[in-house]
Amino acid sequence: MPGALQKTYDGIVIGAGHHGLILASYLARAGLDILLVERRLTYGGGLCTREVTLPGFYHNLHSINHFHITEAPWFKDLGLEARVTYITPRYEFGQAHRDGTALVLGRDLEESVANIARFSSRDAKTFRDWNQKAEAITREIFLPERYAEPLPKAEREALLSRTSLGRDFLAISNRQPLDVVQELFENERVRLLFLFKVSLFGTWLVDTLSKTSPMGSVIRAFDLESGYQLCRGGSFNLARALMETFIAAGGTFEPQVQIAHIIIENGRATGIELMDGSVVRARFIASTLDVHQTFERLVGRNQLPSAFLKKLDDFEYTKWSLFGLHLALNESPRFAAESYDPNINRTLKWSIGAETMQDLFSAHQDVMAGRVPAIVQFGSGPLSLLDPTQAPPGKHTTYCWHVMPLDPDIGTMDYDAWKEEFADRIIEVFARYCPNMTNKNILGRYIYTGRDYVQELINMREGDIFMGAFNAEQVMYNHFGYRSPIPNLYNAGSAAHPGGAISGGAGYISAGIIVRDLGVKPWWTPRDARRALEELSRRERAA
Repeated sequence: MPGALQKTYDGIVIGAGHHGLILASYLARAGLDILLVERRLTYGGGLCTREVTLPGFYHNLHSINHFHITEAPWFKDLGLEARVTYITPRYEFGQAHRDGTALVLGRDLEESVANIARFSSRDAKTFRDWNQKAEAITREIFLPERYAEPLPKAEREALLSRTSLGRDFLAISNRQPLDVVQELFENERVRLLFLFKVSLFGTWLVDTLSKTSPMGSVIRAFDLESGYQLCRGGSFNLARALMETFIAAGGTFEPQVQIAHIIIENGRATGIELMDGSVVRARFIASTLDVHQTFERLVGRNQLPSAFLKKLDDFEYTKWSLFGLHLALNESPRFAAESYDPNINRTLKWSIGAETMQDLFSAHQDVMAGRVPAIVQFGSGPLSLLDPTQAPPGKHTTYCWHVMPLDPDIGTMDYDAWKEEFADRIIEVFARYCPNMTNKNILGRYIYTGRDYVQELINMREGDIFMGAFNAEQVMYNHFGYRSPIPNLYNAGSAAHPGGAISGGAGYISAGIIVRDLGVKPWWTPRDARRALEELSRRERAA
């Protein structure tokens, strides 16, 4: 057994995804002796960049676009700008159409409003009217709440109700995002791109059909100040920077650790027992695994109270997975619509394939019914055009992410054969919009479906890349929580607020909670939602 596993620690963090790396780095810098353990040989979780097509072509198999990362408190606190670089493209969302037109939204308000006005002057005015308000809400409410332990619902709503911004935020977040988009915009193509912008990772109606949106995803659709960024060299570079930070702070990382269970003694978590029977002790344990691995497999249902078991049994995962197609190219995709708006070629995220709202509804219905969508519509982007380090000189990479049931009904067809056939369909649709997306331009391709990635990243149960559905019953004050019913055992993964994707929120917030419980003074200033909302109220009254 490695020497690292033969001593007692202040804390053990289970899982070296980005939440675990952030949590462990904060605690190690607080002077605590921290052991970070990982089941796999590598680390980073969804921050995964690999050469899966040809040498020198780097493909981000999971997380690609990171929301407002360089302004996240943990990015600044940990000094990550010295270890990793982010690219903020001028153009963020683009949608080309079969008639040769295109709608592009960028960072500049006047440019984005002018682009919308080409489709609807009324919708352009709506966007302008909402933009300033949305950016204020994002700055004063959305982002502070994203990195703070959620307040109880009644207290939060009372605080929000004190301010005009808070009342506006409550009103829009208590409505279905799809209804809001359809009500505010008249033009179908504007509606389509806004639904793509509202939805997480372009998962379209699957996320926007929730009855409410407590975290305010609709607000982000009008915000140009904050937005998605691209990690230079590939998403794994963020994981690398975090691991370097953790090690530099004196932390210990141990890969390929197979945990049999979390040790509970006298009702408290006191360590972990490995598959070989050896034991590692610690003052606390923090798990970033999915909730069923943590509490059913590693703790055991017999050690949990009935109310918590009900919450565990009611926990939902998303009802879809991703069909990923990663391409090595001679040329970056070039849209036929470039003559209408040449900036479509350099937009960070593309929406491709859906021409009408009915296209969207049809694809959604197919996925929910377990069918392969009849209409091919997917998200993509020009990775190496924005970051040349992700491909050899003069060559390019792109990807296609298509929402798909984990186990689609493919009849008697062989699964591998079906994957190849559906990939061909995606490329066929791609070529309708980008004439250079021919087989001659494609140097290599790699297909990575839900069935594939759940074998590698078992946290993504049922193909759920977020490790928990983003419905109103599981976010904000209804999230799975940081403290567990067992003292000294914490849940610091994506089931905790603010949820899945690369936010770092759960790891960051858990760090503040753990040091407070241990009586250790934090070296940083943890975010406080109550203080932020009270300060907003004070400023509004003063104005």
